[in-house]
Amino acid sequence: MKYIIVVPDGMADLPMPELDGRTPWQYAKTPNFDDLANDSLVGASMTAPHGRYPGSDIANMTILGYDPVKYYTGRGPIEAVAMQVPLNPRDVAFRCSLVYTDGETMIDHSSGHITTEEATPMIQLIGEKLGGRQFGFYPGVQYRHIMAWRDGKADAKTIPPHTFLGQPLEGRWPEGDGAERLQQLMYDSLELLENHPVNVKRRDEGKMPGNMIWLWGQGYAPNMPNFLATHGVRGGIITAVDVVRGLGRATGMEIIDVPGATGYIDTNYVGKAQYALDSLDRLDFIYVHVEAPDEAGHGGNLEHKLMSIEDIDKKVVGTLRAGMDKRKEEYRMLIIPDHKTPVAMRDHDQGPVPFLLYDSSKPNRASHFPFDERAVDEATTQVDDGTQLMKMLLNA
Repeated sequence: MKYIIVVPDGMADLPMPELDGRTPWQYAKTPNFDDLANDSLVGASMTAPHGRYPGSDIANMTILGYDPVKYYTGRGPIEAVAMQVPLNPRDVAFRCSLVYTDGETMIDHSSGHITTEEATPMIQLIGEKLGGRQFGFYPGVQYRHIMAWRDGKADAKTIPPHTFLGQPLEGRWPEGDGAERLQQLMYDSLELLENHPVNVKRRDEGKMPGNMIWLWGQGYAPNMPNFLATHGVRGGIITAVDVVRGLGRATGMEIIDVPGATGYIDTNYVGKAQYALDSLDRLDFIYVHVEAPDEAGHGGNLEHKLMSIEDIDKKVVGTLRAGMDKRKEEYRMLIIPDHKTPVAMRDHDQGPVPFLLYDSSKPNRASHFPFDERAVDEATTQVDDGTQLMKMLLNA
């Protein structure tokens, strides 16, 4: 038996007037989802503990079967693990997002989806001018980077930039222990980056600049049990984002890099599925994470969200189904968005999300609930503790 989890990040949404009261997921053409639903257990599950912000860090940790209340230390350190940033026990890792602001308003959390090639020299400049023995800056992917504060302070209150798009910076700066140091770094970065040659060129091309760093999601290095020892299967992870890659690296899973995987709507969907199929020659379990719907939701882009959902259905799930049928090998597949990222909100939303659990050896034709947001209200299977989903997959 082989095991597959597909996570369309942020795919769940809310009803929209422009879609006649349907969600993007309900409106999109998803023949593979629909066909699988006829033979699967369809239900809904919480992917973040009650009262906790449903970030991709906490939600993907939950889906992998690890309790965030016990193991979560912050988003920054998880991504630092992915990037193999050296951390001592007293070092504090922060997510260092490259954002676009006018100095007063958070205009875009991703700097218009700036490329890694454009962002890297700017983060390197920040490191040269603002770093040193105490603060280390590490370039990551696109707008996602890391700042390590050596013997630093972890108790400040910080806010993710994607949670207040179009709103003032005032009232969102770090607060508490060490906050003044953090805010000064952010202010200084704006002065350094505002007229950087990369940003001058991006403005000339009609693109958003990346003109300030935003520090958030801090914590100490995580200590998570090995995936094989915990679940009894050899696992791998396919993703374009460091937060999910970090969870895999922290739990000893194989990290599988796919050419052309971007974390955006232009990602290599088919390649992700093909690499997943190839990995099952040596692994028991593969986790396929696709970031595109989440980025479309944060961008408030309905067209891109519909496109990403249909591409995941056809190019990821469709390719996986055809490949597993060709292998003639029994498998179970769990499909679940890690959280909701409604286009209208441009942020994550609380609450349960739908899931589909398929077993090729034992088709489940008893439920017949639709695999979309309607399952939250209609399905009889409601899983309050999302860490149980992994047990359901492995022990169905």
